[in-house]
Amino acid sequence: MEAETIRTERLVLLPLVVEHAEEMAVVLGDPELHAFIGGSPADPAGLRARYERLVAGSPDPDVSWCNWVIRLRDEGCLVGTVQATVTGPAHDRVAEIAWVVGTPWQGRGIAGEAARGLVAWLGQQEVRTVIAHIHPEHRASAAVATAAGLTPTRIRHEGEIRWTGPVRG
Repeated sequence: MEAETIRTERLVLLPLVVEHAEEMAVVLGDPELHAFIGGSPADPAGLRARYERLVAGSPDPDVSWCNWVIRLRDEGCLVGTVQATVTGPAHDRVAEIAWVVGTPWQGRGIAGEAARGLVAWLGQQEVRTVIAHIHPEHRASAAVATAAGLTPTRIRHEGEIRWTGPVRG
């Protein structure tokens, strides 16, 4: 499975390419974005190296790495990312999804819109279940997961709550 362009009302989710690294280093450059996920912002060279690995794809043929940058149509700029790691047989796939929106664009519903667009696209790819892992104190990500049709479970993974939901294709 390969990422394809996804369009929503205000956004275009573009399949990730290495050339996105420089602009995305600025978008993802706020250390506050790492408050719940750990680590620190990558410089353009570090992000370029990461994007090269992601674009090359998973070394496991049974796993698809699908990655997008989020472009805000009206402003014509990149504002974040969404991703899906897809596993399972073609008729019963599972996708683990994640999202991040740069600090200047938060609070505008962009992550929720991007996640809904991603989940709708995944449904067209015969994905049946979507999973996200969210820090228990990250209310904004919990709201995004809810908007995407996910609900929290009692399962914890590395301190985060597993959210899950069916996908209707």
